Amino acid sequence: MGKVGIIGVGQTAFVRGYPGSIRELVFEGFKDAMEDAGISNDDIDATVVCSAPEYDKQRSPAGVFAEYLGLTPQPTFYVESLCSSSSTGLKLAYSLVKSGLHDVVAVLGFQKMSEISSAESQERMGRGADIQWESPFGTMMPAYYAMFARAHMATYGTTPDDLALIRVKASTYGQINDKAVYRKPVQFEMFSNPESPMSNPVASPLRVGDCCANADGSSCVIVASEEKAKALSKDPVWILGLGAASASVNLAGRDLFTGLRVAQQAAKQAYDMAGITAADVDVAEVHDCFTIAEMMAYEDLGFAKPGEGKELIRARETYKEGSIPVNVDGGLLSKGHPIGATGGSQIRTIVLQLRGRAGDMQVRDPEIGLIHNIGGVGLYGNVTILGR
Repeated sequence: MGKVGIIGVGQTAFVRGYPGSIRELVFEGFKDAMEDAGISNDDIDATVVCSAPEYDKQRSPAGVFAEYLGLTPQPTFYVESLCSSSSTGLKLAYSLVKSGLHDVVAVLGFQKMSEISSAESQERMGRGADIQWESPFGTMMPAYYAMFARAHMATYGTTPDDLALIRVKASTYGQINDKAVYRKPVQFEMFSNPESPMSNPVASPLRVGDCCANADGSSCVIVASEEKAKALSKDPVWILGLGAASASVNLAGRDLFTGLRVAQQAAKQAYDMAGITAADVDVAEVHDCFTIAEMMAYEDLGFAKPGEGKELIRARETYKEGSIPVNVDGGLLSKGHPIGATGGSQIRTIVLQLRGRAGDMQVRDPEIGLIHNIGGVGLYGNVTILGR
């Protein structure tokens, strides 16, 4: 059926407390993408709505948004895979277009996490684990990733200072990203200063500075068939590879010392589909919900050998000017993490990079970009490869 392209991307600013309704929140990201694509509602054949429903007060939000956005009677679908929901939505949209069922599909990701308290949010995150066998023990996202951090440190000699360098990089670019929730500078010295909140312990060895923040936001990615993409867009970005995997929900069924298998498996699928290797990637967005998650992503994606991710950040190779720029929009650590909108935001960044429209965050002449989006603590893994 030909290639599948992305013709429009958009997102809201990610904020700590969005004052409007979820309808208004989703409209902002949708409007941004529609203006980017230069199309009208009549061009949209179907919508895919993505979020983590445990944070939503509205049941079945897909129908609500289709009505509010003027996208009825076109079909609408609802997708969730925790934090990787909107990259899963992209895979569904790709499949709908590739099969010939639809020509143009809008993928809408959103989360208004401020509708519930921080305590309620943490409790719901804990329920992302097995509610019968694991979450009753009080497991929370920082504690899970702290176990991965300890395993990495014990195996490879990684240090808390290495993780701090990742947050310093994130803040370098978060300061210039007007969509980011956290735009303040972060200096390496803050992590050893007991007066700085960045040094406060969360789940050892992770500190406040090692953790991303909850946020409210929406994103939108508009996908089209090759024929429609060429007719409607002057600069479509093509979907070259898609990979997805899942793992044991209980960490008792995993090996903490070998990274996230879902990322490794999804990356292999995506590389094989695109016909490339990790060395061909010019710019990447990885799921840095915690600093250790970015460190593991370097290795899981093949940018570094196991245990050598720390050498990349020490040498600043993942900065904009480095050999493999990673999260040069500030990543989740600076942008914030509105669960259902996160993957769409990552996709938007890579599309802008490949178009040469990323402004001060622009990498030099990228041809191929990669998006790594993880759901839960490595329960789901999606890797997407895009090309000019």
